Amino acid sequence: MTVPRQLPNAITIARIVCAPVFLWMLLADAGHNGPLRWWAAVLFIVAIATDGIDGAIARRNDIVTDLGKLLDPIADKALTGCAFVGLSILGALPWWITIVVLVREIGITVYRFVVVSDHVLAAAWMGKLKTVAQAVALSLALLPLSTLVGDWIWWVNGVTMTIAVALTVASGIDYVVSEVRAARSGRAAR
Repeated sequence: MTVPRQLPNAITIARIVCAPVFLWMLLADAGHNGPLRWWAAVLFIVAIATDGIDGAIARRNDIVTDLGKLLDPIADKALTGCAFVGLSILGALPWWITIVVLVREIGITVYRFVVVSDHVLAAAWMGKLKTVAQAVALSLALLPLSTLVGDWIWWVNGVTMTIAVALTVASGIDYVVSEVRAARSGRAAR
């Protein structure tokens, strides 16, 4: 069966479209743990899971595109950024965490657009690991699990969020160092 060339990018674009819908659902009940909070968490988990699906389809069918390499991390950042901001608005996450994460994410995204005419900056392994860590930490923070299992879940979420933030900062530094090295080796080759 032939997979349409546009399928991976369509999945990525769907993830981008889900971000504002998810944010609305999260904020609609003002932080109460009602049905919309649960549905927002489910939408986030399903949408962030498509990150692996679109990439796998593209690689397996040899239909990886520069557009996909550019849009995929933007889709992840839109979805996770909405989750960080939403959780901070609700008081479930300190604003300093959201600011640190957003500065890194927006900085790398802007840099991607600056260098897009020169080369496409695809996600590195540490960036992918960061996205997985953020997905796990945000999923735990979004799901109102304390109503089911008790307050100890906040400790688990604190540990996963700490790991996610540490990987966010480390992967940002890794991108900067890699790009500086590439620029230096490019100048040395000339």
